[in-house]
Amino acid sequence: MWLPQLHLMRVISAKSQGYSIATDISGPMTVNGPERGSLMVQCVYNSGWETYLKWWCRGATWYGCKILVKTTGSEQEVKRDRVSIKDNQKNHTFTVTMEDLMQTDADTYWCGIERTGTDLGVTVQVIIDPAPVTPEETSNSPTLTGHHLDKSGWDVPRAGTAAPGGRPLLCRPDPAADQNLPTKGYHEALLLCPG
Repeated sequence: MWLPQLHLMRVISAKSQGYSIATDISGPMTVNGPERGSLMVQCVYNSGWETYLKWWCRGATWYGCKILVKTTGSEQEVKRDRVSIKDNQKNHTFTVTMEDLMQTDADTYWCGIERTGTDLGVTVQVIIDPAPVTPEETSNSPTLTGHHLDKSGWDVPRAGTAAPGGRPLLCRPDPAADQNLPTKGYHEALLLCPG
């Protein structure tokens, strides 16, 4: 009687450590990866499954998921598009690598072992962290240059810019335009100029 209880305690302990468990295969419950970066998922299987095909499948439902990559039964790495899989039969683990991550890669995936009847598998939730804005990206954004605001809040172009008739061109920021601007990054200033 104590053997089933011991197995149940092992499952509960593994779940509390962030692992998803099937009888003979386990893997992390969630994995985070950076947008434009890569992530690795390591799934562990019990002895006896070394030469069976291992696979990585995308989709929340077991029978509807799409297999993205599958091993050949050897330890040779298999790569398809941005996803690769490699089995380490001595350590009873297989590793899936996803590269050039995009926000659309966030989904439910499965680590699985192909066998006669129903395959073995556990779910892995993949979360893609947004890429930070780099200085290169912000330097390519439009910015207001060559102008300054005087004490009244009017934008006064530097020397050389004048309205018809030789008078300096005076403009002030358009407060209505600020309501429609995105909250991140640099934006071109919208100005109201007397005409």
